[in-house]
Amino acid sequence: MEKLGLGLGMDLVWGERIGFDRTGQGRPTDQVAAFLRRNAQTYDYMFVAFQPIDYGPLSPERYFPAYDELFALFGDGRPRAFHHTLLNTGSPEPYERAAVADFTNALIERYGFRWVIEDLGIWSLSGRSLPYPMPPVLTAEGLRRCVAGVAEWRERLRAPLSVEFPGFTEGGSFLVGTMDAFAFFDTVIRETGAYATIDIGHILAYQWLMGRTGSRMFEGLDALPLDRCHEVHLSGCQIVDGRFRDLHHGVLLDEQLTLLEHLLPMMPRLTGVTYEDPKFTADGTLVPKSRKNAERLFALVHDWKETAHAA
Repeated sequence: MEKLGLGLGMDLVWGERIGFDRTGQGRPTDQVAAFLRRNAQTYDYMFVAFQPIDYGPLSPERYFPAYDELFALFGDGRPRAFHHTLLNTGSPEPYERAAVADFTNALIERYGFRWVIEDLGIWSLSGRSLPYPMPPVLTAEGLRRCVAGVAEWRERLRAPLSVEFPGFTEGGSFLVGTMDAFAFFDTVIRETGAYATIDIGHILAYQWLMGRTGSRMFEGLDALPLDRCHEVHLSGCQIVDGRFRDLHHGVLLDEQLTLLEHLLPMMPRLTGVTYEDPKFTADGTLVPKSRKNAERLFALVHDWKETAHAA
């Protein structure tokens, strides 16, 4: 597997300062442009997470101007991927996939996405988007549906699919079923042949939910498909009143870096480690609170990449 190194993940909402401008045909905001001009060369690849412009038609041409400029700012010809939010890989319901597949494949053709990522979650029910993706139904029937759904997406998409371990938010989502989530995820990956994406915050959130806090955060990790892990994500997290919160605010916890360092030697197929949703000022510099652990992350990934290449 190619060792790309450090990735940049950007979830750019239309109409927000760190996002896409709604005026005209749409473009990255000045704040995003400033960040990329200042920092793009720090990263070896990037992904953009899909955010819909509005409730209008799912037409790829509506997104081309904004994505064209975004990737030009990052650097033409550099590796890129696509973080989907419409595949609904954990859905307990049947649904029509053709329109989303056509849309995604048009983007893959234009931008040469190396892979497509999506959380193994329930993103919508009965055609209505959820405010935050829910974990899949952790039962035998839920597992069967996830395996079938991921397998179908692998057939439909013209780029490899990497399935991300889902998020678990104590007090913000709920569990249906009693299967171990690590083993559930492992079965989906192995039975479909998909790549695995490990989000360190998602792993820790599940460990906290199961009462495995502090030094116990390493328990049960051998049930994960670490040998199939293609990418690792880290986004800003916080522990609030003993509950783990995946806030995507740019500030990494020490626990995230500790767990990453523990897992890196166990993932022989790892392509890269992505810093997801950094937060930055109007002139494109990382917000002060995030810098210390962001720099620790960059050093960890640099050492991992150098060691991998030397081997």
